[in-house]
Amino acid sequence: MTPERVFRHHMIKEIFEQPRALEATIAPRVSLDKGSIRLEECRLIDEEIRRLHRINIIASGTSRHAGMAGQFMIQDLASIPVDVDYASEFEYRNPLIGPCELAILITQSGETADTTGALREAKKKGSKTIAISNVVGSTIAREADGVLYTRAGKETSIASTKAFTAQMAMLYLFALYNAQARATLHDEQLRAHIRQLLELPGKLERVLESAAHSEELAKRYHGVEDFLFLGRAVHYPVAMDGALKLKEVSYVHAEGYPTGETKHGPNALIDEKLPIVIIMTCDRKDPGSLLRYKKSLNNLKGFKNQGGHVIALATEGDEKVSRLADHTIFIPQAEELISPILEIVPLQLFAYYMAVHRGLDVDRPRNLTKSVTVE
Repeated sequence: MTPERVFRHHMIKEIFEQPRALEATIAPRVSLDKGSIRLEECRLIDEEIRRLHRINIIASGTSRHAGMAGQFMIQDLASIPVDVDYASEFEYRNPLIGPCELAILITQSGETADTTGALREAKKKGSKTIAISNVVGSTIAREADGVLYTRAGKETSIASTKAFTAQMAMLYLFALYNAQARATLHDEQLRAHIRQLLELPGKLERVLESAAHSEELAKRYHGVEDFLFLGRAVHYPVAMDGALKLKEVSYVHAEGYPTGETKHGPNALIDEKLPIVIIMTCDRKDPGSLLRYKKSLNNLKGFKNQGGHVIALATEGDEKVSRLADHTIFIPQAEELISPILEIVPLQLFAYYMAVHRGLDVDRPRNLTKSVTVE
């Protein structure tokens, strides 16, 4: 019998718990044989889904980044327009929402004050509401019309890791559930997506096997005070959350930016003093992914010509990226919309090891709390 691994901090323990959290979130809700998704707890019948004009995803912090990834998932798979809002800003813009719209409120704790306020505002406007939460019986879960629990298990570290990947998995399930109701995917396509979801925990185990690589990078860069994280399309939210994790636990200034936006300002910052983390994965079966990859490859060449130090996340076997970048972290091959769930894990590990090598309190960063109950 293999002895249980002992972890130094809750954050690293929770990073390594992610394969199990994903399995608990995904497996009970899918049937590969039938090619179907079961989300009865969201309390939306097929006819209501077919009538939806728009979905509004409302969240803060890491949960909002999950919502940004969910926007791509739902629009691509179910063909429903999706907007993403900061929960703290939602009520100030007089949101023009109504009965043929759905508000999805995402919060790990289920007690986040601004997200709860946004839920009440959405209900006041006549919108149906669904909560995505990790805590059973929380305020937002009780007040929403329906609730989807992520089943990630208790998350103790203030920096959210396993709750984030579980939220993205839940949003992918929700996208497929809507696609099923609206018939935007046929049975075999649904089975293919379900198969990809069921393969996620094993692929994530492979990503975790490269934790030592993330630690080596942290040893090298832990004295640096600024980072730029870049990604395109569904990978941009991953860049945002990679930057947020680094800020939260290592107190390093980091910005997450869309790769294509660098020429509109941030390019002026790029030199040998500013390390760049760029997401360069590619689903070669997806024409859109290939186009994104080729554009990002040109960006990467430009960054190197400017003297930038580049850490790239690339799909296994990608020699083009590994030849150009200073350091390459390889991610198992995955479908375009699922790969963000794998990509964030090396960035979580990097943030963790950066904080460790800077001698900081990883689980309790200064000025932060696990559940933000005051606006």
